[in-house]
Amino acid sequence: MARNLDLRKGNIWHLVLSLAVPTALAQAVSVLYAIVDRMFIGHMATAGDIALAGVGVAAPITSFIASFATLIGMGGSPIMSMREGHGEHQVALRIITTCFYLLLIVSMILVPVFFFLRDPVLLLFGASEITLPYASEYFAYYVLGTPFALLATGLNSFLINQGYSKKGMLSVLLGAVMNIVLDPVFIFLFDMGVKGAAIATVISQMFSSLLVILFLCGRNMTVPLTFRGFSPSLIPQILKYGISSFIIISTDSILLIILNMTLQKYGGQSFGDILITCATIVQSYHILVTYPMGGMTAGCQGLVSYNYGAGETERVRKAINSLQIFITSYSVVMFFFTLKFTGLFASLFSSDGNIIALSSHYMFLFECMVIPLSFQYVNVDMMTAIGQIRLSLPLSLTRKIAFLIATLILPVLFSAEAAFFSEAFSDLLSCITGTIIMRTQLGKILEKRKREGLRI
Repeated sequence: MARNLDLRKGNIWHLVLSLAVPTALAQAVSVLYAIVDRMFIGHMATAGDIALAGVGVAAPITSFIASFATLIGMGGSPIMSMREGHGEHQVALRIITTCFYLLLIVSMILVPVFFFLRDPVLLLFGASEITLPYASEYFAYYVLGTPFALLATGLNSFLINQGYSKKGMLSVLLGAVMNIVLDPVFIFLFDMGVKGAAIATVISQMFSSLLVILFLCGRNMTVPLTFRGFSPSLIPQILKYGISSFIIISTDSILLIILNMTLQKYGGQSFGDILITCATIVQSYHILVTYPMGGMTAGCQGLVSYNYGAGETERVRKAINSLQIFITSYSVVMFFFTLKFTGLFASLFSSDGNIIALSSHYMFLFECMVIPLSFQYVNVDMMTAIGQIRLSLPLSLTRKIAFLIATLILPVLFSAEAAFFSEAFSDLLSCITGTIIMRTQLGKILEKRKREGLRI
């Protein structure tokens, strides 16, 4: 479990694999938090498909709340790595402490806002009168666990960016395994339904967050969490670095909310809830495909940030190229998996043959451009890792705007089901624009860094 990684001198391919694989696995495991709930809920004896639709409406909102952990964790951890690589250990200590308290402050704001406004928010974002009771019950209990969710995700970035990717994976694995075990107990044994699924998730996130804090407070940690040195003056810089990653995650959630609203509107009273049930399954598959890609780039951010801070520009270039090869290879595998196994995946969530067939078809429409998407992840997250927010932010927004336009226009031109093609359209467009910008600007940025010496 020790670090055992020399970010400045170790072999680049070894470092990329050592950092990317555990964090990708950790992200794949973290998907179980969401999809295991949905699997059990979809197979409830009564109203399973309707309950699944209700949870599907709530899910993007809970993801939006969780994205604030990305704002703080992905904002503070690269700065911590740069400062540590630059020899500024005391500044690195203050950054991790400041982020810890920021996560708590944000949690205390989000919980009451979303708890008391949950029903109007859910109705606005795609719930029908039929699915609202399930959506509201699930969301109410889930949102109360927000502090644990934000701490577990936000602080995990500080483990990964110090090279402790295996510890980061273990903290996620603990929560996911607990969730798998507790879900059937609360849902079926205690007969608590969707409420039980939410409670099981909150308990699991609580233990995951406690393990992350325990690891960060360990004696062998390079930059430990000491709970001392909260520095408000560091907050603007943390938010500046985290805003690009936050926009990626939060707008993904917002766009899925808009997708649900569009499906409900154009699907009509008879077909809208069925489409949202299918969309819940499609979104479950989407995060299973994309979260590991986010894990790969997040795992390597510390490597890139540290070497950029140390002035090792050639190692930065090699790390980015190696990561691109690795993540694209993964996306090719997932493309062929999408061709062959979407029906099997859909059957995990429903026993209704019509919903399984529709979901399988929609999954292919949604994921058919997953290979180009791999370039978008590297372009945005590696620009963030070297502090180029002026580029990473527009790159992330390009994909979101394309998705939004397609989601709003395609159902008008064709049918409600055409909205599922929005993801593929935005993936291809953002890959083309992002890769052109990345390949034309990266060399200039690294050359400038070399000229500046070791100044941050």
